[in-house]
Amino acid sequence: MTKELLSCVEINPTTKPVASIIWLHGLGADGHDFAGIVPELNLAKELAIRFVFPHAPVKPITINAGFPMRAWYDILGLDRHSHEDGTGIRESQKLVDALIENEKSKGMPAHKIIIAGFSQGGAMALHTGLRHHERLGGILALSCYLPLNKTLLKEAAPENNDIPIFMAHGKQDNIVPLNFGEYSEKVLREHGYKVEFKTYPMAHEVCVEEIVDISNWFKKIIS
Repeated sequence: MTKELLSCVEINPTTKPVASIIWLHGLGADGHDFAGIVPELNLAKELAIRFVFPHAPVKPITINAGFPMRAWYDILGLDRHSHEDGTGIRESQKLVDALIENEKSKGMPAHKIIIAGFSQGGAMALHTGLRHHERLGGILALSCYLPLNKTLLKEAAPENNDIPIFMAHGKQDNIVPLNFGEYSEKVLREHGYKVEFKTYPMAHEVCVEEIVDISNWFKKIIS
């Protein structure tokens, strides 16, 4: 595994953390993008969660005429059947695995580490979480899809066969269409995963109702 560790925005509780949430941003954003959601989650101080918001590497993106931006992997097309950047996805998988190991080195057990993400970050959360060699606490996948789904069966880690998965998607999403998320949920269910999937009257964004549901899901799986 790579020893490289991404720089991150960290929000630590006032007491010893009992859980860690590694939250991956979307294409072109950075670790600050979702840091502001923490107070909106209204989580009790007793939960003592450490939030880790990493900055993805900067790389050229094909659909943006090769313009470099923070990204977990290249996007070669906008169609669900477009060729995927498998090499880039697996490189970022190693980066996320390194963040998990870093949390463990601080004393956090793997089963108390949740991988979350929005858009491209949500895709990476699904890809990495389902393949991780130790049981994790959960996967939160917002406005995204399941990448490299054809290799999941042979690469999935049995330790995470029953991992809690919460997926959310906007009904008016014009960046990652709703049917991407619905198809991903279908594939996951066919592979035996238990998925909680919710839709909201929004575009490629996060809404108040969704934040409430995310908060309740965190409380359920961390307590």
